[in-house]
Amino acid sequence: MLYGFAGKVLHVDLTNHQLTIEQPDEAFYRLYPGGSLMGLYYLWRNTPPGIDAFDPRNTLTFALSAPTGLPVSGQSRCTATCKSPTTRAAADSQAGGFWPAELKFAGFDAIVVRGASATPVYLWVNDGAAELRDAAHLWGRFTHDVDTLLKDELDDEKIEIAQIGPAGEKLSMFAAVMNMSNRAWGRTGIGAVMGSKKLKAIAVRGTLPVTPADKKAIVALSRRGAKLLPGSDVESLGRYGTADTVMGQQGAGGLPTNNWDSGVMGIADAEAISGERLYLDLLRGAAEGQQDKLGRDTCYACIVRCKRVVEAEYREQAVIPEYGGPEYETLSTFGSYCGVGDLRAITYANQLCNQYGVDTISCGATLAWAMECFETGVLTIEETDGIPLRYGNAEAMIAMLDKTLKREGFGDMLAEGSARAAERLGKGQEYVLTVKGQELPAHMPHVKRSMALIYAVNPFGADHQSSEHDPMYHPKLYDGTPDAPGYKRYLAQLGLVTPTAPKAMNPEKVEFALKTQYNYSAADTMDVCQFVYGPSWQLYGPQDMADLMAAATGWDVTVDDIQAMGRRRLNLMRAYNAREGLTRDHDTLPKKLFKKPLSGGRSDGIVLDQAELDYAITTYFEQAGWDVETGVPRRGTLEEVGLGWVAEELGI
Repeated sequence: MLYGFAGKVLHVDLTNHQLTIEQPDEAFYRLYPGGSLMGLYYLWRNTPPGIDAFDPRNTLTFALSAPTGLPVSGQSRCTATCKSPTTRAAADSQAGGFWPAELKFAGFDAIVVRGASATPVYLWVNDGAAELRDAAHLWGRFTHDVDTLLKDELDDEKIEIAQIGPAGEKLSMFAAVMNMSNRAWGRTGIGAVMGSKKLKAIAVRGTLPVTPADKKAIVALSRRGAKLLPGSDVESLGRYGTADTVMGQQGAGGLPTNNWDSGVMGIADAEAISGERLYLDLLRGAAEGQQDKLGRDTCYACIVRCKRVVEAEYREQAVIPEYGGPEYETLSTFGSYCGVGDLRAITYANQLCNQYGVDTISCGATLAWAMECFETGVLTIEETDGIPLRYGNAEAMIAMLDKTLKREGFGDMLAEGSARAAERLGKGQEYVLTVKGQELPAHMPHVKRSMALIYAVNPFGADHQSSEHDPMYHPKLYDGTPDAPGYKRYLAQLGLVTPTAPKAMNPEKVEFALKTQYNYSAADTMDVCQFVYGPSWQLYGPQDMADLMAAATGWDVTVDDIQAMGRRRLNLMRAYNAREGLTRDHDTLPKKLFKKPLSGGRSDGIVLDQAELDYAITTYFEQAGWDVETGVPRRGTLEEVGLGWVAEELGI
């Protein structure tokens, strides 16, 4: 018996409106046990090399894993994969909520979408059955409106809906896929690919059981998490959300400000957009002191409850709970990136992004790029439709955001993202902050040195959730003993016991980056939350990940197996990129980070060093078993991780 998995994959041919069900064998699940790794397999097998991301033959997959739907924290995640219109490489994004668990209850481990419909449609999946339905009445509507309409139409309030908003319909390069109107498959432009296929939504409902191999072990893991939560870093995450990071980043000089000219805001502005201020002032129930009860949402079966629920007003515009609330990245990209210290404006920007369905990181960062272009005279007031894009001007930020989401006027240019906008304008390239075409997230490699390496080499562009961050491996905080609490014990499980100087970029730091990248890669294959499972500060560590997978499937699973899973996924992604023409030449960082010293705070005067990065990349490739000249995985490496067939198809 196949435990944990539903044992079925739904294939959707939108061109011919045909649905088929695949039942993979256990050998398949052992090699591609879900999430990103499973999605990459279907992307490689079904998508011809070299095609445009909006070609109907691009394969879009939503994949779960064995733990999905089990009664334990952090398991209700789903990975979406396709070829990215933003990076022209593998696209990869995760989202939580209740949709992933509901898809498992509906009887499927994955949905694989190919082709494109001539007219808008939505997919209805219900207890093992599926059908395509007309979505003309949903096209052009905001996400929460679609949620309401479909639940009424299908007569079930428990239906969960993944969908694109109007931005995805209009092929915004940073369009997201949303569920619950506030959980986003945000990065790499996946919403635009779904829009190009005229697939408005995937509605799911199920009552089928998820059967683990060892129910008692699942219960034990769940109870252990409840015991670990009080007093942990994760408890603080639950109370203040990722927004809790704002003041820590400010203090370290790592809060990207004014399009990365500085690592600090004015202290009053930083405090004004902090997680504490959001918790005290704008969460639903804050006025009555009930925000812990009313202002925090969760994902299926998760005790952390880290999602923000805002109820507020900005300039007579309601900010409603259905659209959630801003994460740290959103507070940064629409706040510090743009020099804006108005928390209500940022929460309204977050709502607009969730209504239209876009990635708040790339969207806010693109506005910040436009602001620097305006401040330096690259853009004129005539070009920006009369909107004075000055740092700190919240009203201007909201006005241009509105145009960008609607693709109106200059906003139509910004909807292409900063890199493409600069290319089409023929100016402003010196202010673009992207890797492989995707805008930088809000963690600065100036103060977290290994992030420079991971941003550069990560297959789907700069990403802050692809490895552990440097402060977790600081000599002053780490004693290397296996029974030490928290991150000390968890990092030791990966063999990381000799931390180096914080700003060093030596082989030990590279090993830290690579091994934790494997662990994060495994989390994205198991589809577990990286705030709950991981190698350092998280609630559960690498051994717990192995125990969870073993309890779900009945397989013998070790920490080495978990790392091997993550390594296989990373190699398959890198190999796919090589097939699409990406090499080491694409593993770069924005020139501004090397040329313009930061101004103010603890990071004042810091610039990155190109020679240091080149050395780190070479060392990383050597440790990963990749060709140091091209960055392509060696044949022996691919064979070692079970991807010999990939080496054959690449001809290496």
